[in-house]
Amino acid sequence: MVSDLELAKSLIPDVQLAGKAIMEIYHHQTEFEVKQDGSPVTKADLAAEEILLSALRRIRSDIPIISEENAQSHLLEPPTDFFLVDPLDGTKEFLKADGSGSFTVNIGLIRNNYPEMGIILAPALNRLFIGARNEGAFEYSYERFLPLMPRKLELENRIAIASTSHRDSQTDEWLLAHNVTKTIRAGSSVKFCLVASGEADFYPRFGPTMEWDTAAGDAILRAAGGMTYTSDDTQFQYGKDAYRNTAFIAKAQR
Repeated sequence: MVSDLELAKSLIPDVQLAGKAIMEIYHHQTEFEVKQDGSPVTKADLAAEEILLSALRRIRSDIPIISEENAQSHLLEPPTDFFLVDPLDGTKEFLKADGSGSFTVNIGLIRNNYPEMGIILAPALNRLFIGARNEGAFEYSYERFLPLMPRKLELENRIAIASTSHRDSQTDEWLLAHNVTKTIRAGSSVKFCLVASGEADFYPRFGPTMEWDTAAGDAILRAAGGMTYTSDDTQFQYGKDAYRNTAFIAKAQR
């Protein structure tokens, strides 16, 4: 049996293919549908999902898949092991096509309620991240795996990364209370990766998210040495009711 990190590496070509499908649509996307929860879904979401689900079924057909765009999968009771897939996180940023590039392709592996492996591609930024518990976290660049190193938390010069589309007063209050002196704005799960890579200390999120929005990035952050906590300082877990997240704080240091 291959390790979780080797599994992530084996998925890189398929994730890149999904990213290519997204970018082919990126500059020409004008139409989208609105799901029951009010969020948009585009042709890019569906094209990327088809590629990712096909790859996972080919490589690890024994592990169930919970995917954002497959509503039927949301009805499954959380198994012991399962994949969480978000083929296009940051759809609002994708639709804006404003040059920020803050949208991502995501695959996370959950085992016993905790994120074990993650792979994230930000195709417009040409950045790809992978990580697995006890095996490390890396940015894949020019066919090299570069280890991710989170920042060491200091009393001053604290940097946080906050949502572009979902910033709220609760986030602002948290930033003020924790002596954050600089805030970076970004969309999608790439925020976890920026904490894991040492570009920020914190990513606080108080608004609603789903588990497929966070699983891959959370796994990468933990593999790099960081941690994601609930608002009462317990480790963030997965397999919750309807796969809905509560508030969380992603931190560079445990």
